[in-house]
Amino acid sequence: MLKHLGKTTRRIGRLSMSQTKGLVSLLGKKSHKAGLPPGTLIHVGERKLPKAALTLIQYNYDILKETSTHDIRKLKKIVSKNMVNWLRVRGIHDAEMIAALGKQFAIHPLTLEDILDTNHRPKVDIYESYIFILAKSIHLNPEDGNIATEQISIVLTEHTVITFTESDDTIFDSVIQRLASTAFKIRAEGADYCTYALLDVIVDNYFSALESLAGTIEEMEQSLIKNPDQRTLEHILKYRNDVILLRKLIWPLREIISRLTRGESSLVRKTTTVYMKDINDHLIHILDTVSTFHDILSGMLEMYLSSVNNKMSEVMKVLTIITTLFIPLSFIAGVYGMNFRNLPGLNWKYGYIFALCIMVFTTAAMLLFFKRKKWL
Repeated sequence: MLKHLGKTTRRIGRLSMSQTKGLVSLLGKKSHKAGLPPGTLIHVGERKLPKAALTLIQYNYDILKETSTHDIRKLKKIVSKNMVNWLRVRGIHDAEMIAALGKQFAIHPLTLEDILDTNHRPKVDIYESYIFILAKSIHLNPEDGNIATEQISIVLTEHTVITFTESDDTIFDSVIQRLASTAFKIRAEGADYCTYALLDVIVDNYFSALESLAGTIEEMEQSLIKNPDQRTLEHILKYRNDVILLRKLIWPLREIISRLTRGESSLVRKTTTVYMKDINDHLIHILDTVSTFHDILSGMLEMYLSSVNNKMSEVMKVLTIITTLFIPLSFIAGVYGMNFRNLPGLNWKYGYIFALCIMVFTTAAMLLFFKRKKWL
């Protein structure tokens, strides 16, 4: 039992070491900013695109147009107060480009610093001229079932929404499809409603990830009941860590939505706060589901350890019974194995057969006794 638990502990240690590598890498990148003044723009994270791309989508109820440009200086001139301007920035590894955008749209250096730090905790900052929202999108990798996260930063001004994503923001394809039709409410609303639509897509994506995770957990539960092996333990530990990660990413988002519904900024109208409250309800549901998953996985871990203990107890039970059966046999063989001349029955013709019969009878009697006691 101790040997098996030792292997399990070493396995958990190896899992922790793999996670620690990511932490060491993160600390290594953050260490480059040590000693630098606040607002220093250094990209922290993985470069996911070879080149950054800028796309400006402008719309109102009657007009929808899309412009791709690399000239940041012209963006301020293109932006119209008569339309909603959604600037999509894909690829945030270029600190100079982010700095130029911040200068054109009067974004605070501390906000730009948070945009470039892809390991930042989700948050919301409310300034006089804009609202900064930092959230995390998640999806499950279909190949290995690992959770992949991506940071999404949103800057909301009176007429403009700027989204900063690490890679191609395909997560917002549904919003673009809604913009293509005047049948949807988004075309008749302002920039704050566009921000709501983007946040709603991020939260809806959590539901998709949780649905896939629920199926995986159900399969693991069946596997645990049928054959609890070392691989099952690895999966339980892995997905329990994933659930903890989800809770860390989702819980701050609820705090963000709560602040947006309090009326702290005039950039979010009262008509939009109603929809923000709907997102908050979804987040409560998601957090309840995540907590349930955590409890299920913790129960599965306890079930696995109990199964291992039961198996070990069965093995020890069998070994104990075998040892107990051989104790009287060893005693009989030891007595008649002594080399004394006057030992009774030593020269008896049927002594050997008699000793074997005693051994067989003793073994049968003990087995019958164990069965009556329900030890077998």
